[in-house]
Amino acid sequence: MSCEMNPMLPIVNGTAYCTINVFAKEKFESVVQFYCKILDLGRVPTEGDITQSVLLSNECLSLKIKLRIDDAKDKEFQEHCQRFLDNQQVADWRSMMGEYVTYIVEDFLLLKELLIEFGVPYQCQPNDISPSQIYSFDPQGNLVGFVATKNSVSTVLPASTAIPSALSSKTISRVHSSTDLSYAVDTGLNYPSLPTINSSRTETKRSIAIMTSGGDAQGMNSVVRAVVRTAIFKNCQPFAIMEGYEGLVKGGPDYITPLKWEDVSGWNAVGGTNIGTARCMKFREREGRLLGCLHLIQAGINALIVCGGDGSLTGADLFRAEWPSLVAELLDTKKITQEQAESYEFLNICGVVGSIDNDMCSTDATIGAYSALARICEAVDFVESTAASHSRAFVIEVMGRHCGWLALMAGISTSADFIFLPEEPVDPDTWRNEMCETISRHRKRNKRTTIVIVAEGALDKALNPVTTDDIFKTLVDRLHLDTRITTLGHVQRGGSAVAYDRVLATLQGVEAVNAVLDSTPGSISPIITVSENKIMRKSLVGSVDLTKSVARAIAAKDFSKVLTLRDPEFIEHYQNYLAINAADHYSPQLSADKRLKIAIVNVGAPAGGINSAVYSMASYCLSQGHKPYAIFNGWSGLVRHESVRSLNWDMILGWQTRGGSEIGTNRDTPCSTDIGMIAYYFQKYQFDGLIIVGGFEGLISLHELETSRDIYPAFRIPMVLIPATLSNNVPGTEYSLGSDTSLNSLTSYCDILKWSASSTRGRIFVVDCQGGNCGYLATVAALAVGAHASYVPEEGISIDQLMQDISNIAEAYERMDACGPNTKETGKLVLKTTNASKAIDVDKLSQIMSSEAGGKFDAKPAVPGHIQQGGKPSPIDRTRATRFAIRAVQFIENKQVVVNKFRHANEVYNDALAKSLSSTAAVLGVKGSGIVFSPVRKVYNDETDVKNRMPKVVHWQALRSVADHLAGRKRLVEA
Repeated sequence: MSCEMNPMLPIVNGTAYCTINVFAKEKFESVVQFYCKILDLGRVPTEGDITQSVLLSNECLSLKIKLRIDDAKDKEFQEHCQRFLDNQQVADWRSMMGEYVTYIVEDFLLLKELLIEFGVPYQCQPNDISPSQIYSFDPQGNLVGFVATKNSVSTVLPASTAIPSALSSKTISRVHSSTDLSYAVDTGLNYPSLPTINSSRTETKRSIAIMTSGGDAQGMNSVVRAVVRTAIFKNCQPFAIMEGYEGLVKGGPDYITPLKWEDVSGWNAVGGTNIGTARCMKFREREGRLLGCLHLIQAGINALIVCGGDGSLTGADLFRAEWPSLVAELLDTKKITQEQAESYEFLNICGVVGSIDNDMCSTDATIGAYSALARICEAVDFVESTAASHSRAFVIEVMGRHCGWLALMAGISTSADFIFLPEEPVDPDTWRNEMCETISRHRKRNKRTTIVIVAEGALDKALNPVTTDDIFKTLVDRLHLDTRITTLGHVQRGGSAVAYDRVLATLQGVEAVNAVLDSTPGSISPIITVSENKIMRKSLVGSVDLTKSVARAIAAKDFSKVLTLRDPEFIEHYQNYLAINAADHYSPQLSADKRLKIAIVNVGAPAGGINSAVYSMASYCLSQGHKPYAIFNGWSGLVRHESVRSLNWDMILGWQTRGGSEIGTNRDTPCSTDIGMIAYYFQKYQFDGLIIVGGFEGLISLHELETSRDIYPAFRIPMVLIPATLSNNVPGTEYSLGSDTSLNSLTSYCDILKWSASSTRGRIFVVDCQGGNCGYLATVAALAVGAHASYVPEEGISIDQLMQDISNIAEAYERMDACGPNTKETGKLVLKTTNASKAIDVDKLSQIMSSEAGGKFDAKPAVPGHIQQGGKPSPIDRTRATRFAIRAVQFIENKQVVVNKFRHANEVYNDALAKSLSSTAAVLGVKGSGIVFSPVRKVYNDETDVKNRMPKVVHWQALRSVADHLAGRKRLVEA
């Protein structure tokens, strides 16, 4: 059946073949690529001009893409698309266009990712959380439908195996780096708790070696642990290559050694790399690589995972490219046999980026970067205390030869007065004046401290280094400041990894094993990256070359190109720093008629990053010309005391780095206080926008304000919720401010407990975790610290599973005894969310485990309590708070046109008006590939389990199987 795409003729789904017309030549290839990628179609060789017509097909479907140049038709489709986009939030696209083709798919998560990758809008029906239908546009403007059922109007989802999918993932992972990556490990509910003690070497299907190379980075040990244990479960033999490429060249059992399950116990908490790293000049020569090839073949290894920086990964890719010739040379010189040459004909390589500089262009974060940033921020926080005592200036040098990520993020996290980055070379003639002017303005506003952060690779536009001595001399000579220089050096590499790096390293290590097992002789060597919250495989050589192009662009003085080579998030962070650092020290960016009054309020329990959000919101508002207001002590403070104050820069000094909530917070909501009085004060102060920073009570507050717009016109303003709660239980987002700070606190607490437990053989600790009805904190902390088990409210505590866990722990101790007296005891942990069971608290759980262990171990309770809420916010929470706050203000700015004509009391508030305003009250969230604003009414109705204060879909649930898998926990099938 052939169907000509025409916007006036109806068509139904069920076609096996159709023709799609393209009316503009420049859109032809993009339409072809769209359908190839979205529907996993391949080009079918045909006779004729392939620039005019292309046939795409798979075993289920055939599409013919035909070019028919028609400017009028193309313009008509453009107008259709624009009309659809204008009505995206208020109208069902199907009702606006009579014709569309639907295709059957089963993986809507992957489909959404692909649509986002193409940059096309889409609608989900009946909702975003559990859609049965998705509608979008191809590049020509044709409306296209995707359904999960054979009947396109059905809303009943089929069984997961009922319909074959037309989609398949080729290079992009389907889930999120910090929430949902269990796809990377093949596990079931009843996988074995631990491999057998005496597994036969001949039974394994592959041997996989792991190496750490280049500069050490926190989290490398987590990579090694993940690779070793995943390889064992994949029926592979893991090896460690000691001392990096040096060990590969030297070879032998001292340098290429097999690892067992117990060998990597407790490695998550250890900084540096336990298998060593070293520079190796010999490996840069072919002779050295020839020795490395020989030693791998002798050890029976043909898969290598390298964790290191760009230099280490460049060497790895060269090694792989030369491998066939190296094998041939070894055969010719009779150093290997013909059988060995045939068995080890190819080498599979996979790269994992371990670098504190975060200088790899193809990934948003490298392993160790956030740990190094945490060390820098801690040092700057300490330095600022002494600086305040003496009213001093400090010039702090951080690492970053060609990448200023550490300096930039530290500048945002600590509110540094000035920063110097390699990506943004300064003018050699003016930078001293600019720095002194900025610092003078800050000093005149009663700022007692001056912090200047400089990356070691900072340059001016003449490619002269900007050194700490230059900056020191300028501050002393021109501003007469008592100035000190602090070079942090290798302190930045030291200490244990923060929770984020442990989780990232673990998940990338798991994916690396999958990558080498998936590799074929013709496939490109992959590098494991994280991009906008997704674990991805990218080209190793391409990523390394892109990274090196930054240095080349700097050397060529092509400074306009340098920033473009960094990811968009880097550029956004840099622009954010400039904005908040300007505050009201300079003329406002906006004209007087565009300046707004914007209020901010904290609702719910304290969470790390709340003060950072308030500071960034106020600083950005001041730079734009807006007037920021703080509502102190939540809604009850507003109702009882009219606790509204405008914020100025002097008032919020230092808030970026503080824990708690400087403007106060509580759990009251508008309806639990006096919503009418709140409306009165909104009207009195003429607020043009509202930002709520808080947890589940913040969501309820926004919902109550939005649903009261019919009665109170004062609420017909743009309103945004920035989720902030350690529980990470706010619907509409996969990340809440404060959850990373809490994870770090809990991780440090658990590390201490493990060392205590390791001192007494047969001791485990049962740790009580906060989180309410959400088990996110316990689950991710279990992955970060290597806990043997975790119990969460979403699953409860079944007696059968508890008894199985007790048996598993006893079995683990038996394995340690069987491995001999030299086996290192690292202690064991079990984590439990407080609400995981109403009947069994942490004390009773530890008593049960001790009594049922039969003397093989004893359990002690541990309750960290509100330690999980307190402390200074982590750098991740500080920088994300800044990013979220500025995005929230920009949302309010952009929505003024929508709300202005509806803010008057005489406007009739009907369903149409409610729909028009629905998009102006939104939850800011991290979903999939970026930051999104979801209408609160939709979030509340479709995504929220109000009774249990939880999202309906637990986005992090699949991460539990990874944590259990790597701990060797056996899960029982639920009845």
